[in-house]
Amino acid sequence: MGGLLGWSGLMLSLVSICSAQTQKSGPGHTGGPPDCSYIQTFSPHGASGVYVIQPEGFKYSFQAYCEMGGHGTWTVIQRRTGGAVAFEREWAAYKNGFGFLTWDHWLGLEKISAMTKDTSRRWKLRVDLWDFEGGSAYAEYEDFRVGDESTNYRLSVGRYSGTAGDAIRGAYHGIDQNGFGFSTIDRDNDGCDPCLFGDIAVGECTEYERGGWWYSKCGSASLNGDWHPKGDNVGWFSGLHWLTWKGPGPYSAKATRMMITPMLPYQKMF
Repeated sequence: MGGLLGWSGLMLSLVSICSAQTQKSGPGHTGGPPDCSYIQTFSPHGASGVYVIQPEGFKYSFQAYCEMGGHGTWTVIQRRTGGAVAFEREWAAYKNGFGFLTWDHWLGLEKISAMTKDTSRRWKLRVDLWDFEGGSAYAEYEDFRVGDESTNYRLSVGRYSGTAGDAIRGAYHGIDQNGFGFSTIDRDNDGCDPCLFGDIAVGECTEYERGGWWYSKCGSASLNGDWHPKGDNVGWFSGLHWLTWKGPGPYSAKATRMMITPMLPYQKMF
């Protein structure tokens, strides 16, 4: 048990590190606990920060930001707070991850898929949204899962709860993103052939939305578009959009965060 308790102290990093950087491990090597909830279970006084984790069956360990607070313990998979980190990137970047874990970043589709592919466990997604007027909202989805690359990292979500509205399943204008693969500027999986919005024909959602996402004929949720400052954040086709939350025009959020956690925590075996 001492080794388990020692993980949090050894793995906490106090500096920004690039999420695309990973620590390669040899066969059978365990570089850390499977996800952030495991750290909190065995070290309840651990602080939020960067830890090394290694999902079950994954070939290497990597660093992730663990958010530990009143809502539980979560592995952060996305954060936006400004425009300094570009999110208009190609497939390889979204696959592997980019940015800085203590700041704006995308953890990486391959890592998210590795954490959620274990069908014996159920996962929850939490989306936190902040506006420029001092308000906030959240959306949670049970049974969150991301497929492997052969499925184009297909998104799967279950029951919704929260205050932001069910944008992923099209509560705003009926376009459901659940069950669709991921799209980037160099790989199109959005189902547009083309998509028609009034008199505008859209061939690929990323031409307008710009950042990578699980687009389904574009849809109501898109948190990886261009970041816009206060006073210039309404009406843009590209932005940090959750259209069931703010309206009637497209409102680009001040900040966003996406996190995942097991729906049932790890149980101590001693």
